[in-house]
Amino acid sequence: MTPDVRGGGSVPGRDWDRAVGLVSSADEVALACHISPDADALGSMLALGMALRARGKRVTASFGERRFRVPRLLRFLPGQELLVEPGAYPPSPELMMTFDVPIADRLGVLAANAGKARELVVVDHHASNTGFGTLNLVDPGAAATAVLVEELLDRLGLPVDRDVATCLYAGLVTDTGSFRHSSTTPEAHAMAARLLATGLDPEEMARELWDRSPFGYLRVLGAALDRVELDRSTGQGLVWTFVTRADRAAYGLPYDELEGIIDVVRRTDEADVAVVLKEDDDGAWQVSTRSKGGVDVSRVCAALGGGGHAKAAGFTSHLPVEQTMASFRALL
Repeated sequence: MTPDVRGGGSVPGRDWDRAVGLVSSADEVALACHISPDADALGSMLALGMALRARGKRVTASFGERRFRVPRLLRFLPGQELLVEPGAYPPSPELMMTFDVPIADRLGVLAANAGKARELVVVDHHASNTGFGTLNLVDPGAAATAVLVEELLDRLGLPVDRDVATCLYAGLVTDTGSFRHSSTTPEAHAMAARLLATGLDPEEMARELWDRSPFGYLRVLGAALDRVELDRSTGQGLVWTFVTRADRAAYGLPYDELEGIIDVVRRTDEADVAVVLKEDDDGAWQVSTRSKGGVDVSRVCAALGGGGHAKAAGFTSHLPVEQTMASFRALL
């Protein structure tokens, strides 16, 4: 199968060949995705991990958070027995591979391990990727990192069973916004068809990803919407709000339950840009941004130490809410 059929066409063939050689010759492979993993990051990592384990490789997988916990909405993904806490991760891996990680800082505490890896293969689809690996399989044209993992599995000659397909499909369907975003291409639909042919259950997956939440989420969403603001001063229209630790504590809501709030706020007709600031357990503000196309929010977020895609990006701030938003407005 030709590379562009599976979405990896912009990665040079020699890089694919080198990646295949590195993985094929390794007895042990250490895998990592970004902190606060989403379905594409965790799903891509677990998909490759399960396929390599079935081939007889020793596989370690993790993400670099001291409060190591898989988000509730992703606990249905198979392969999580591969996961280890960051403290149990190889300190100097012979071969380390990262997934959906545009900059080394997004590896959290595992950035130090990446810096000591003999070979570091970066698998990603962010245009803001800094190329921090010894080998970079980066294709901004790919709909999801899962697209590149499917390509790698194909080149390695590894089969995609139902469990592997479930992880890949989770990454594909979330990063295309249920096939609504501009990243939805004929190739993305063709990949979905291949994955569905393994027998995975898209209805059950949709229920886990989008149609479940604890009651406390509704209360916290209400608090966020009660303080939402519409700012027309930037010229593009900006709608924004924030969620504090106190909001979550009042209803016992974990931080990782807040992901869907941005999808409610961004619907505002009068704004091209939406922002939600979420205070994490350490008191930092994790800032999610979305654009309808008039603004490249990845450029704004990159200037603030983050990154992402033109229409979906983020950054971390240790400043108060108003100062964080003042910096954001100035860059808009």
